[in-house]
Amino acid sequence: MNDQNASQSLGRVVQSRSGQGPEFPEFPWPGPEFPGTPPPGRPPFPGTPAPGPVPPTRVWADPHAGWQDTLHERLLEQRIVLASGVFDEAAATRLSAQLLTLDAEGDGPIRLELQNLQAELPAALTLMGVLDVLRAPVQAFASGETGGPAVGILAACPRRLAYPNASFTLSEPRLWFGGTVTAVTAREQQAKRMTDSLFYRIAEATGRNAEDIREDARRGRVLTVAEAIGYGLIHDRATRRTP
Repeated sequence: MNDQNASQSLGRVVQSRSGQGPEFPEFPWPGPEFPGTPPPGRPPFPGTPAPGPVPPTRVWADPHAGWQDTLHERLLEQRIVLASGVFDEAAATRLSAQLLTLDAEGDGPIRLELQNLQAELPAALTLMGVLDVLRAPVQAFASGETGGPAVGILAACPRRLAYPNASFTLSEPRLWFGGTVTAVTAREQQAKRMTDSLFYRIAEATGRNAEDIREDARRGRVLTVAEAIGYGLIHDRATRRTP
């Protein structure tokens, strides 16, 4: 192949848009593979269809994103506090702050809604301590299943009512801890004192012996609303609210 044929096989040179000189040689497509990226708008491999246009995407803000915060604020205005799900240290801090704020704002009764509440032992004891020092009377309304240390939260309220679908499970608290032998021994002693405080408080509210409460917790006793009333845990059933 002579020099003229070789130069013709390389294709023609495309002048740059600025007119200052050539940019890149434009090779025929499809054709032999050359290193580098194919020209824009052309498929990456021969025979592959070119990608279609990207459909437009519409993005908008969720108008209901803050509905929970708004709802809780409206409940607080009516002196209603809601606790549901797993009650941990963060939930204990938040609920304690709400109760203390309502107690500082007035002496009217506070309605505490407990819905399917399952509490960690330290968090339950924290809230029980706050309930003991409130000046405003607290009325607890239990719905769903209330179990474990959450029963202590219910017992710490001076007035306790239950919805018809409620149930109550007396069970031993679950604790996990590790470390050295000395640390584990100290934590075991602390856990025993905390568990005793829980059972003593339930016994005080129900008028029963603390050892009976402990034995029922070991057996995982479940109470219906009627059984909870007879047990002394619940004062009465919740009734329809009148205007």
